[in-house]
Amino acid sequence: MPNTMNGAQAMVRSLEAHGVEHIFGLCGDTTLPFYDAMMRLDHSITHVLTRDERSATYMADAYSRVTGRVGVCEGPSGGGATYILPGLIEANESSYAVLGITTDVSVASYGRYPLTEVDQEALMRPLTKWNTVIRRADHIPRMVRQAFRSMTTGRPGAAHLGLPYDIQYDAVSPDDIWADGNLARYPAYRVGPDADSIEHAAEAILSARSPLIVCGGGVVISGAMDELDRLATRLDIPVATSISGQGSLAETHANCVGVVGSNGGTDETWEAMAGADLIVFMGCRAGSTTTSRWEAPRPGTRIVHFDSDPMAIGAVYPTEVGVVGDLRLSLAALNAELDRRGQGQESFGGAKAVADIRRRKFESFDALAQSSQAPIRPERVIATLQRLLPDDATIVSDPGTSCPYFSAYYTLPRAGRHFITNRAHGALGYSLSAALGAWYGRPGSKVVGLMGDGSFGFTCGELETVARVGAPITYVVFSNSSFGWIKASQRDDCGGRYYNVDFNRTDQAAVAAAFGVKSWRVENPDDLERVMREAIAHDGPTLVDVICQPLEEAKAPVRRWMG
Repeated sequence: MPNTMNGAQAMVRSLEAHGVEHIFGLCGDTTLPFYDAMMRLDHSITHVLTRDERSATYMADAYSRVTGRVGVCEGPSGGGATYILPGLIEANESSYAVLGITTDVSVASYGRYPLTEVDQEALMRPLTKWNTVIRRADHIPRMVRQAFRSMTTGRPGAAHLGLPYDIQYDAVSPDDIWADGNLARYPAYRVGPDADSIEHAAEAILSARSPLIVCGGGVVISGAMDELDRLATRLDIPVATSISGQGSLAETHANCVGVVGSNGGTDETWEAMAGADLIVFMGCRAGSTTTSRWEAPRPGTRIVHFDSDPMAIGAVYPTEVGVVGDLRLSLAALNAELDRRGQGQESFGGAKAVADIRRRKFESFDALAQSSQAPIRPERVIATLQRLLPDDATIVSDPGTSCPYFSAYYTLPRAGRHFITNRAHGALGYSLSAALGAWYGRPGSKVVGLMGDGSFGFTCGELETVARVGAPITYVVFSNSSFGWIKASQRDDCGGRYYNVDFNRTDQAAVAAAFGVKSWRVENPDDLERVMREAIAHDGPTLVDVICQPLEEAKAPVRRWMG
C-alpha cells in the first residue's frame, strides 16, 4: 500500500475494509474523484450505475434487507442529495442499515454561492440515525467507522456521509484504514435483556387466558425466527404479524395467524387480535396499521412488549412488562426461563384457532382466485404466483394495489425475509428498483417485483439498469389506469366523488420491451398462468402487464374498505 492516498481512495478503501461488496449510485460533477478512485484501484466492490438516486437508495435498502449487511448508495451534490432522501428515511424508519454517500461542493467554496450548494448535514439530520459532512480528508476513515458503528448497533438505521469535492484530493495516511469486522453485519454487539424482565414476561404470558404474539420486522432483522418457533410451538400460542413482520414464522406454520391490521389483514385474522386478553408485541411498534388505527388491543388488554429500542416500550399502550434487548437473545432467554421452570407443554389452543381462521379466510379468497372474469381479479394473480414460485423466492412489492393482496393471501413457505415492501413511508416506485438490490444480495433466489401501473411510472427508466446487468427478475404490473388506493379511498371517504386519480392506460409491456425486457400483456384470465410460467422460467428480465380489476371495485383486504 502506498505511503499516502487521496480522500476519494481512502473512502473506497474504508468501505472495502467494512466488507462492502456493492455500491448503487449515479455519477455527477462532484463525484469525479470518487469514480476515478473506484476505477483505478484494485478492489472488491461492484458499482452498479443507476438511472435515479432514489432508485440507488431503494436498491441498497433491499440489498440490506436480504443480506443483513449495510447497503451502500451514492449520489452527487444538489439534486442528487435531495433525490437520495426518500430511500434513507424509509430504511431508517424500517430499521435497516443503509449508508448514503453524497459528494458535495468544495469546502473552500462554502458560502460563495457555488452551483448545487445545499446544507447536506441539516438536510439529512432528521432523516438518519447518524450523519455528518466530512470537512477534512484525514477524518474520512474515522467517520466511516462511526457511520458503520451507528448503523449496525442498537436499533439499526440509516447514516449519511457528505464528501466534499476538494477533500477527495487531499492526502490521507493509509495507516488509518481499518475496520471493526463485527460491524460488517447487523445487529452488531447485541445486548441481552434484564433477567428480571424475562421472568416477569414469562409469568404474564403463562397467566393469560388467550394470549397472542404480534411480530413486527424486528424478529427477522434479529434472526430470531428459530427461537420464536420454539416458543410458539411449546406453548401452542398463536402468532400474528405486521406486514413488515412477515417471515417471523413460515406462514405454513400451524401457529401462524398471518397478517393482522388495517392493510393486508382480514376480518378473520382480526378476530385473533380482538379476542386476545394479552398481546405480546415482539419487535413491533404497535403503530396505526398493525392495530387498525388502535382499534385493538382494546383498553384493559394486558401488554407485554419486547423490543431492542427502549423508546418503543410503552409508547402507545400501557405496558405490564417491557423487555429491552436484542430479540434473538431475549427470546432465547425466555425459552431458557421456561426450561428452568419445567414448563413447555401448556397449550393455549393456538393451532386449532389458527386452522379455523385460515379455513374461513381462504374460502372467500379461493372463489375470487378462480374467477374467469375480466378484468383479471387480483386474487387470481396472487394464487397463480403461489402455484408457480419456488419456496425460496424473494418477492418485492410497492405499497399500493399488490401489497394488501399479497400480504393477506400469499402463504410464505419459509421463515426469513422473503417478502419486502416499504411500509414505513410507502413511497411509490420502490419495488422496481428494490428488486434489483434484492437480486444482487440474493442472486440464487427467484426475485419477483410487484407494482401497480401508477408505481411503474415513477421508476420505469430503471428497467434499462435491470436489462443492462441481465438480472432475471420477473415484474408483475397490476394495471388499472388509476392511483387505485386513493380512488378506493375516495369511494369510501368522499362518497364516490373521484377527482384527479385516473390517468391514460399505458402499455407497460411495450415500454418494457423498448428497454430490452421480454414482456407480455395479459387481458384474458385463461392466459395468465401460461404467461406467468414462461416469464418466471426465462433466464433474463421479464415483465407481465396484467389488466386488473380496478381497486375501487375489488374486495381488497383493507379493513376500512371491507365494512
